[in-house]
Amino acid sequence: MKKIGSILILAMFFVASAFAPRTQNVHEVEADIVDLAVSTDFLSTLVAAVKAGDLVDVLKGDGPFTVFAPTNDAFAALPAGTVENLLKPENKDKLVAVLTYHVVPGKIMSSDLKNGQKATTVQGSAVTVTLKDGKAMINDATVTAADIEADNGVVHVIDKVILPPM
Repeated sequence: MKKIGSILILAMFFVASAFAPRTQNVHEVEADIVDLAVSTDFLSTLVAAVKAGDLVDVLKGDGPFTVFAPTNDAFAALPAGTVENLLKPENKDKLVAVLTYHVVPGKIMSSDLKNGQKATTVQGSAVTVTLKDGKAMINDATVTAADIEADNGVVHVIDKVILPPM
């Protein structure tokens, strides 16, 4: 009888564990950079720009990439009409230049950043890293959220759109 009781308890344990909620490892990444941005409300302007610049397939590629992602507020802070003009088909080259200036080949975590470091962007020009008061800046944009990992790189959210030298 004691053996049957033990078997019943063991069976109930297995049944209960089969219905227990599964937790995901927080380090598992199941989204590329584009999917990550699409799922983030405050990056919707960036997503629209990436689509208009035909860069979706590039940023869904193998990478790795480091993306300095300006928020919707960062785009809204540009002079009136700037975003609308960049999104026009005739300005696609300018749009692509601006967007690729926010992308660096390779995966650069915030712990890899050094004060005064220069990083060459996909656009071809370099951005400058400044570390001050515990914050990282890329040119004149402050990193507001760092090290958001995607399966093909990393995203650092910034508070300004950085413009390449023209």
